[in-house]
Amino acid sequence: MKLKIYIDGKWYNKDEAKVSVFDHGLLYGDGVFEGIRSYNCLIFKLKEHIERLYESAHSIMLKISLSKKDLQKAIVQALKRNKLKDGYVRILVTRGAGDLGLDPRMCKRSSVIIIADKIDLYPHSEELLKKGMKLITVPTARNLPEALNPSIKSLNYLNNIMAKIEASNSGAQEAVMLNNYGYVAECSGDNIFIVRNGVLKTPPIYHGALRGITRGVVIELGRKLGIEVQRTTLTRHELFNSNECFLTGTAAEIIPVVKIDGRIIGDGKPGKITKKLILAFRKITKKEGVKYAL
Repeated sequence: MKLKIYIDGKWYNKDEAKVSVFDHGLLYGDGVFEGIRSYNCLIFKLKEHIERLYESAHSIMLKISLSKKDLQKAIVQALKRNKLKDGYVRILVTRGAGDLGLDPRMCKRSSVIIIADKIDLYPHSEELLKKGMKLITVPTARNLPEALNPSIKSLNYLNNIMAKIEASNSGAQEAVMLNNYGYVAECSGDNIFIVRNGVLKTPPIYHGALRGITRGVVIELGRKLGIEVQRTTLTRHELFNSNECFLTGTAAEIIPVVKIDGRIIGDGKPGKITKKLILAFRKITKKEGVKYAL
């Protein structure tokens, strides 16, 4: 079956889906995006993802050409048309076609693209769940909130891509990004958590972390499990001396970390609290979400 892509109200086969070379999303990364998961015909945290998409668009003064209700219908249709029970949906909203100049006023209408497919963010992800991954701190710093706020899921992801390249060149699976003050912000595509003396800790949003949907779910799950949760300043020293560490993200879900910058974390295996959170997360994805039928 050929993949069906939604572009501005029409459906195209994958090899026929095209955008204008004058689209500001292509020319300048001028747009926003979201990634959403479905589990057994349940779209997880759909409302929260749509809200964040519209917040990102509002911050860059981009008017989305679909209502939230119509966008939700299109997302459901994308999963149904591609016969996906367990899928990953990427929604992109670009400024639309303009000219070769920067002026966004030349773009008359935003463009909405929806791609529903499967995703495997990290190779051998099931093995990583059992053994954990290794991280490295990279030279590329997280964008300044005063320059391009990391809370905006912008199509301009070069900051994150540079960090990912540096991690890959060093043989690590993911990059730890620091902010301009040297505090831990997040990874190239995921939020980061540590466990220290039974306390679950993650960097605050104002240090350059994305307000991750999965991050929020994990904070809530941790509290339900009776774990103290802190949004607090973290340094590399705190990471190195943590008892456990893991990453969260829509595509990544929850991935244990066992080594950072050559330092073994805890006993070098995925920790007990990490495993509890993974199990709790899997349970809620089986019963919470917007249901659809193939």
